[in-house]
Amino acid sequence: MKALPKVSLGVFPTPFYKLEAISATYGRNIWIKRDDLCGVALGGNKVRKLELLLAQARQQGCDTVFTTGGAQSNHAMLTAACAARLGMRCILLLKKRGVTDHRGNLVLNDIFGADVRFLDTDRYEDIYAEMDRLSAELAREGHRAYAIPVGGSNPLGALGYAACVEELAAQAGAAGARIGHIVSATGSGGTTAGLLLGAKTYLPGVKVTGIGVDDDPFDTIVPQLAAGAAELAQIPFALEEGDFSMVWNMGPGYAVANEEDTPYIQELARREGILLDPVYTGKAWSGMLRLLQEGHFTGGGDVVFVHTGGAAALFAMDLPGA
Repeated sequence: MKALPKVSLGVFPTPFYKLEAISATYGRNIWIKRDDLCGVALGGNKVRKLELLLAQARQQGCDTVFTTGGAQSNHAMLTAACAARLGMRCILLLKKRGVTDHRGNLVLNDIFGADVRFLDTDRYEDIYAEMDRLSAELAREGHRAYAIPVGGSNPLGALGYAACVEELAAQAGAAGARIGHIVSATGSGGTTAGLLLGAKTYLPGVKVTGIGVDDDPFDTIVPQLAAGAAELAQIPFALEEGDFSMVWNMGPGYAVANEEDTPYIQELARREGILLDPVYTGKAWSGMLRLLQEGHFTGGGDVVFVHTGGAAALFAMDLPGA
């Protein structure tokens, strides 16, 4: 993995520490990996992926970057921020779904100078077709575009989170954490795939749980992405029973806040001073704690929650039931 081209964008390692108050409440050692504090914009998991993806874009001589997501996509916003830092034009082709008012991440996209265009479709295939059309148009004008898939979730992007586990393993050793489980939100699959590959490589025996916030078949997508990332990096990967599990906590739908999650979001804010967004990390966090209460995290060991960012969504929508 270290041989792959990478641009330096984030401030790493990100903090890793035990949540003392939450651990006492739930009777289990719960640690947090703060990738929301990665030093770019309001932070988030996509920066580790973008360090690899944008390095490839520059290597290919691209001056324009496309990506996509929902209207309030944190990935899209961070792509805009990182592209701006590298002097690249950023065109965001966003689904006209969710909060499309000029709030939250849409305000930040403007600040970073992104060209935001909404497409009234539920199919990413339609958006990728539009990227191809625009790429051809830009090529006729002498430009070269690089297309990043939703969430940066391809094998190259996933390798950013395999490297994150290497970082996490060193921090856990220094802090005396006995990691048994790693948990993250799963919205496109790449982060969870990287965590799975990283756990197999750097923390053998540690189990990875993804909390799905969309209804895609991540139980299939995640292992496929992990295998593709392993092949790209030329490292071994063999999935065994118990290494990985997927649980879904969509609530009323993708990018829609769920009232059942609100008390858990408030609890973490009021007891540990940490903010979660209501459509990704909030759903993953509340889903994790419910799983903990149901006895899901078997085999002992501490539980690590990977905070993947998204706080700007708090400024785009209300917490239901708050």
